[in-house]
Amino acid sequence: MRLDALQSPGDLRDLGPEELAALADEIRQRIIDTVDRTGGHLGSNLGAVELTLALHRVFDSPRDAILFDTGHQTYVHKLLTGRAAEFGGLRQAGLLSGYPSRDESTHDWIENSHASTVLSYAHGLATARAATGSRGRVVAVIGDGSMTGGMAFEGLNNLGHGGLPVTVVLNDNGRSYAPTVGRLSESLIRIRSNPTYMRRQRHLEGLAERLPWVGELVERGISATKAALREMFEPTAFFEALGVHYLGPFDGHDIAEMEDALTNAAEFDGPVVVHVLTQKGRGHAPAEQDPIKHMHDTGGVKPGSYTEAFTESLIKAAESRPEVVAITAAMPDSTGLLPFRDRFPERCFDVGIAEQHAVTAAAGMAMGGLRPVVALYATFLSRAFDQANLDVSLHGLPVVFCLDRAGITGDDGPSHHGVLDMVLLSKVPGMTVLAPSSYQELQQMFDDAIAFTDGPVAIRWSKSPAPHVAWDEVGHGLAARQVRTGDGSVCLLGAGKMLTAVSAAAAELAAEGIAATVWDPRCIRPLDEGMLVDAARHQLVVTVEDGFREGGFGSGVLDALASRTAAPCVSVLGVPVDHHAHGSADSLLASFGLDGPGIAATVRTRLK
Repeated sequence: MRLDALQSPGDLRDLGPEELAALADEIRQRIIDTVDRTGGHLGSNLGAVELTLALHRVFDSPRDAILFDTGHQTYVHKLLTGRAAEFGGLRQAGLLSGYPSRDESTHDWIENSHASTVLSYAHGLATARAATGSRGRVVAVIGDGSMTGGMAFEGLNNLGHGGLPVTVVLNDNGRSYAPTVGRLSESLIRIRSNPTYMRRQRHLEGLAERLPWVGELVERGISATKAALREMFEPTAFFEALGVHYLGPFDGHDIAEMEDALTNAAEFDGPVVVHVLTQKGRGHAPAEQDPIKHMHDTGGVKPGSYTEAFTESLIKAAESRPEVVAITAAMPDSTGLLPFRDRFPERCFDVGIAEQHAVTAAAGMAMGGLRPVVALYATFLSRAFDQANLDVSLHGLPVVFCLDRAGITGDDGPSHHGVLDMVLLSKVPGMTVLAPSSYQELQQMFDDAIAFTDGPVAIRWSKSPAPHVAWDEVGHGLAARQVRTGDGSVCLLGAGKMLTAVSAAAAELAAEGIAATVWDPRCIRPLDEGMLVDAARHQLVVTVEDGFREGGFGSGVLDALASRTAAPCVSVLGVPVDHHAHGSADSLLASFGLDGPGIAATVRTRLK
């Protein structure tokens, strides 16, 4: 098989058109077969096959730095850079990451999945190379919606201002720019992408400027004609107003056409945008016909999950409360908003990859009398922490933050673990933070959050299946719920999904004659006073959370109990502060001692 025979990207330059076409087909089939087993991002990678082949045929990676934004579209890049034999272990613990990884390959310059960052990376790297005299082109591949993020425009602005020799490949797969292309436009594209023509044009303009008074009229005529054509036929005005030359659009599935465009772009001295049009999910009918399902991850919303409980609660609230609206940042599918959008299209707002805007817009909506629900992954809330703090909380606005994928998420790796939200949100004045331990708890908490009008509320839940309980096992409001009464020796507090692990530890300890009290805190902030009073009566209090152990829920309990007379011994269990690799959530939590046996072992040790 040709794919397995590739030793380096340089081997691609020896292939003819028919061999390249056959290789593209083989790559698509390899990705489809692998993702079918391991899960992952299918559509974006199938659409980038020819583009990635062209990039590696024109540029010399890793001397030429090829930077991808977002990182989930790099499966083809991995296959072409010596990792084809390992690709079957995609997203598996200890094996191949689903994102670029500097530990895996020198061809991976940046490790990223939080979108819209690559142009800033490119600006910084090109600046460093210019300062140190290093050789090699910097190439930034952006697309899959990343141009909707404000940081992308900031980077683009600075690239144009600095005039740095960076090639920006705008991978337009239907979620970026889509200019009209006609015969005249195609002719202009071919002319403008020719460096020889551009040099002659600059020479002509220079001659015109040096002519007597007639020259000024000629120069004005040239400029006016260019501007008119640009406005009529080309989407260049935006880019070139920033000092970035624009080429395109090109067929992103025509390798020869893209090679010509990329080769020409590399001859320009300053920054150049090469606009390519690709088809998301190309070559795989299910992904072509349902691009939403295959946009981020093939998993979707699982039946019986916390996310499904949120979807049901949101729709139910919206049916009786017309002021309820929902906002997300380019993820209406995996945050569970698609059914809501289908039912209430005018009340669902997808702002693109712009979390900061989403939160501040929610603040404005709340000021105007709406009840905004902001649905994000927990990891992406960190991008809008300032807005949650100063735009929402400072004004005491009743915005409801619904944070999916909180805690250790598993196979998506360090960029997706939602381990910072409890630490951050517990420091926001007036913020109420709720953590459901079951499907029914989430529904009750959402109802309570919508009814709460004194300030912002955050509900965080995990990617794992949600336990289902009877309604008499559900709390209300901000009160904690005592699950099990012990003998006063040990009190276990399990935040959110960790209640399951705490209950398992209590059962294991009970078999050894240790009767532990178990609490479901429900409200992470503010802490329930009744729970704290009861905990203070115990010899040992153990808190368990699936966020960073420093500065989160357990730290709050420790501080609250430390000031009491005869304070108990408190042991705070949580995720160590680090960037943790991908792997199953259960195995990672067990490695941190955050499963039943691990918690029980901690109790035994501390009681001694």
